[in-house]
This record gives sequence, C-alpha cells and structure tokens, in this order.
Amino acid sequence: MIRTILTYPDPVLKKKSTPVPVINDRIRELVRDMAETMYDAQGVGLAAPQIGVSQRVIVIDVSQKDEKPELIVCINPVIVHSEGESFEEEGCLSIPKYAANVHRHERVVVRGLNLDGTELTYHAEGLLAIAFQHEIDHLDGILFVDHLSPLKREMFRKKYRRAVEEG
Repeated sequence: MIRTILTYPDPVLKKKSTPVPVINDRIRELVRDMAETMYDAQGVGLAAPQIGVSQRVIVIDVSQKDEKPELIVCINPVIVHSEGESFEEEGCLSIPKYAANVHRHERVVVRGLNLDGTELTYHAEGLLAIAFQHEIDHLDGILFVDHLSPLKREMFRKKYRRAVEEG
C-alpha cells in the first residue's frame, strides 16, 4: 500500500525513532509499504519516520532505471565505520523541490537486520553510502538541511516557506 510521505516541517520528522524489538508480520507489511511508497515517489531511499512510523527501518534502492531493482531492507541500522569525504547534491522525498550540497562520508560500513532477522553488514560507497547516511539520519530526527550552514539553512526555510505558500 502506498503511504503518504510526511513533509517538512512535520514534527514526526524531527523525532528520534525507536529500535524494532521483533521482526513480525507488522514490520514485514511496513517494509512492503515503504518499498512501494519509495518506488512510487521515484526515490532512492525511505525511512519509516517519513511515513509516520517512528521505528528504525529503512529501505534503499540505488539501482538505475534500466537495471533490475535491488531493494535493501535494513532494520535497526548502525553505521559502524566511516571514512573519506564527499560533498554531493541531495534531495529528500520529505522536502520536495529542494536540493543542496551536503558533506557526508565517502564510504560507510553499516550493520543491521534483514527481514529474516539475520544481521548483515553493508560496505557502501558513493550514492549508496550517501543514501545510508541520509536515511539513518531520518531515524535520528535529522534532515539533510540540518547539515547546511546556519545561513544556508535560514535561506532554505525562507525559500521553502515561500514555495509552500505559492502552492
């Protein structure tokens, strides 16, 4: 089922998510809905808080349009190692029509559970590393605009407010 994606400044987006204590049918249904919602919105990632569920669940698919989809489901993800620097443009399904360059780590190692409850380790770089960092930030109530300088963040708020008012 396609769910509604919450948009800035919804307060749920700023709330820290709780760990998933047990992977059950409710979590499996959440993951199915998240994947369907992400693909429908043509995003590369989605965190549960973006659809109003404050639990530590993310889905990511950075495959290209002409490639077979490669859905990554990560429950209770944790970045266990990071290195390097990148400064790439990011956007967010919860902040439509806005993008900005953000400092991130170039490579990350992420541990989390799959839908079977098996712990997996992902060694990610490039777009996948950025997506992991972006979605895990959502679980901690952090939006990509929170990484901007105070001046750029204030410019974003004014520009975004104006865009929302204009419809």
